[in-house]
Amino acid sequence: MDFKKELELRVQRIEEIIKKYLPKEEGYQKIVIEAMNYSILAGGKRLRPMLMQETYFLFGGKSDVIEPFMAAMEMIHTYSLVHDDLPAMDDDDYRRGRKTTHLVFGEAVGILAGDALLNYAFETALTALEKEPNTVTVGKALKVLASKAGIYGMIGGQTVDVQSVDQQIDKEKIDFIYELKTGALIEASMLIGAILAGATKNEQIIIREIAKDIGLAFQIQDDILDVTSTTEILGKPIGSDEKNKKATYVTLMGLAQAQDDVSEISKRAIRKVDSLVVKNEFLTELIKELVSREK
Repeated sequence: MDFKKELELRVQRIEEIIKKYLPKEEGYQKIVIEAMNYSILAGGKRLRPMLMQETYFLFGGKSDVIEPFMAAMEMIHTYSLVHDDLPAMDDDDYRRGRKTTHLVFGEAVGILAGDALLNYAFETALTALEKEPNTVTVGKALKVLASKAGIYGMIGGQTVDVQSVDQQIDKEKIDFIYELKTGALIEASMLIGAILAGATKNEQIIIREIAKDIGLAFQIQDDILDVTSTTEILGKPIGSDEKNKKATYVTLMGLAQAQDDVSEISKRAIRKVDSLVVKNEFLTELIKELVSREK
């Protein structure tokens, strides 16, 4: 398998799916829709919808019911980035190589665009009921999407992260922040894919464990890149954690230990993937790629 070629094809397909579900830029509220679409069409790895789709394929999913959930997940992820970049949060000027939403459209519209993306994500996900109206799995998937985006998921992690600025925190709290702030949406993505494909409860438990490891490794690698990469490669400012006086896995454990832990956590995730009866070669290679990524 040519992984890079397969990855490119998948990203292209995901872009098509996302565009299909975006709102039309019209009406008196047009500016907020333009800001929404500007934010979500800025590019990116499309990691979460990709993990969702590959997990769906892993368990034999074949319907297009997964598509509105894929688009919805990217909307939720994008809204979190739009709000992350605001002056009250990380106060960043660039995201994915171009100016952040609030700089282009103004702070007020930036806030509204993030709000709109979150709300529109659920409008989008609910269209799955039109595709499979008589299945309880859609309802279960919607519950996962809602819970992992909220106070017991991403927002909860973000809250603790914001409160930890300029404070000494231990590894237990760092792990908690990362599990919710980054891991929750990755966990939701893979779990939704498994649920919609009809995975067993035991298989869902394993998928949840795999996703937690991926989320933790992904965020630690993000911390590593924040001190070792460049703005040109990342497409966003480096050193933002230090600027915002945030404790990270690197500042707590050191760069070498962080790199070792990313490698070990990712290997653990791959072992769990390999333990499943069902197989998806691309998913395994994708997990490996996330560890060695440069952006």
